[in-house]
Parts: sequence; structure tokens; C-alpha cells
Amino acid sequence: MFMSYPGYLTDNFEPFNPLEVSKEGEKIFCRGNSRKYTKFYCTGVYGGISTGYTIGCNLRCVFCWVEWSRDFPKEYGEYFTPEEVAENLIENAKTKKVSKVRISGGEPTISKEHLFGVLRRLKNTNLLFILETNGILFGDDEKYVKKLGDYENIHVRVSLKAGSPEGFQKRTGADGEFYQLPFAAISNLMKNRISFHTACMSDSRLMPRDERRSIIKKLDSIGYSDFFEEETCDPYKTTVMRLEKAGYRKFFKY
Repeated sequence: MFMSYPGYLTDNFEPFNPLEVSKEGEKIFCRGNSRKYTKFYCTGVYGGISTGYTIGCNLRCVFCWVEWSRDFPKEYGEYFTPEEVAENLIENAKTKKVSKVRISGGEPTISKEHLFGVLRRLKNTNLLFILETNGILFGDDEKYVKKLGDYENIHVRVSLKAGSPEGFQKRTGADGEFYQLPFAAISNLMKNRISFHTACMSDSRLMPRDERRSIIKKLDSIGYSDFFEEETCDPYKTTVMRLEKAGYRKFFKY
């Protein structure tokens, strides 16, 4: 039985159920419809975007770049209501004259009440909300995806982590049996006609070429043939440390 919220992966980690981690995490970094954030800022990705940096995730990807707040949410951040989050996102977007907003730094689909509270307050703006997700909860619950249809100013970015159960478990810490959920999320998004695209950490230093081909074939089999955004693992301080803790010795060579 799952008993705690896991931190970063080590050589001898015990695979976990990401759905249970979502529930456990929500107890830690969510309070009512409020959720913990560490900061609000604008960055140059997506051509400029207003960002709320939240806390907590249901995967433990070894290549993750975010701060230690992902692994130790009790020690970081302050609680913000959906109203406060939306106000910060809108104000920063106006100040920097950007037309896109997002929640980053954690998995935004954890705590539906909070996410939809933010979306409701952005609905009648001219801002595009880019929802970056690993797809775990969207793959598990089609009704969750269907509700996104109430918001026209949303685009989803589904980040795929692996093309096999073994690769998924090794690089995310979640039990390999759950590796299909992100692909189920893509099917659910297509079925409900939600705007989205896929992304993948396909860096050949982490993912074998055969596994990358398996992902392409899997996407093709479910009818997806649109934009496939491929990522390279960058040497952020937290990324390097997570890779080393998980047993990827000297991953980055300088």
C-alpha cells in the first residue's frame, strides 16, 4: 500500500502508483481550492508567456529541471487561491505585453477544483492558457478532459516520457503498468476535440532509438500525426543532481 509522497529517484527506488501519488500530493500542497506556488514571472518560451510556478507532481522524472519543490513540497511555497493566481498571471501578461499564460513547475492537473477555478477567471480574456501536462490524470479520466471543452482559450501540451513500460518506470519512477495513460490522454483529447500537441524527452542519451520509434508508431496507431515536439536534456543544476542520484553517472560531460 502506498504510504508517502516520494522524493527524487535513487538507484534502488520502489516503483509507485502515480494516481495514488496525485492524491497524496494534493493533501500536501493543496488546501481547499488553493494550491502552493513559489513565484509568478514571465519567460521567453512560447514567444513570451506569463507563468505561475506551482509545486508538486505525480511523476519523478530523472531529467526534470524544476526546483526541489517538486520533491519536497512541504518545505516550499505559499497557498494561492484561483483568483489570486489568475490575477497574477493577467497582471504579468499586461506588464510584459504577452498573450499567453501557463502554470509550470509542477503537474497542473492535480487538484481539478483549483485548475478550473483559474481557467474560469481567464475564460473571458484574450489570453491563451497553455496547459502543460504529463497526461496521467487525463488518461485516467476522460470526463476531466471533456470538461476542458468549456474553455476555448486553452491549448494542451502532453509531455510523453517513454515508449515502453520499462523505459517509463526507469525514468519516471512510476510503475510501468501506467505507461499507457499519457497515450490514453491523447486519445481522450482527440475524441473531445481539444486543441493540443505532443512533446517528448527523446534525447538519445536517455531514450534508445527503438523506443523513440515505438512512440511514433504508437501515436500513429491512435491517429495522431500532428506536431511532435522533441526535447533535449539540459544541464540544469537540479537535473544533473537528479540524474546522478538515479544512477546516471557522468551523464553530462564537460
